[in-house]
Amino acid sequence: MPTLLDTHIRNRFRVQPNHANNNETLHGGNLMKWLDEIGAMSAMRFAGETCVTAQVNELAFTRPIGIGDTALVEAYVYDAGTSSVRVRIRAWREEPRTGEAEPTTESSFTFVAIDDDGRPTAVPELRVDSEEGERLLERALEADDS
Repeated sequence: MPTLLDTHIRNRFRVQPNHANNNETLHGGNLMKWLDEIGAMSAMRFAGETCVTAQVNELAFTRPIGIGDTALVEAYVYDAGTSSVRVRIRAWREEPRTGEAEPTTESSFTFVAIDDDGRPTAVPELRVDSEEGERLLERALEADDS
């Protein structure tokens, strides 16, 4: 059985001019793509199967990420159903020279594990067996309640 921390993935993307909108900040669609990709990787690490996006829950962009900044994306599984997996996803604007970071986006995505024929397939039970895992789980559940 995988643990929550087994599914914890962080990745960075350098924001280039081709990622930007007319305001010279990261286009929301590009960030959504990166959130979806990292979220799917987390879900697949948990399920051991291909996972497809079923739902994007509330997604708000609270601050822009400029050209030259780094988008830091974090994802981890915090809940599992029969074939579905809920993944908490957060993003930050990171200054690449200093590492100074500001939160920009937070959401949860639901993925469904599928078999080779594209049909939903069972996922394992999620284990949380560390203080860090408990902290992340609590944060995800609190965000769901708000």
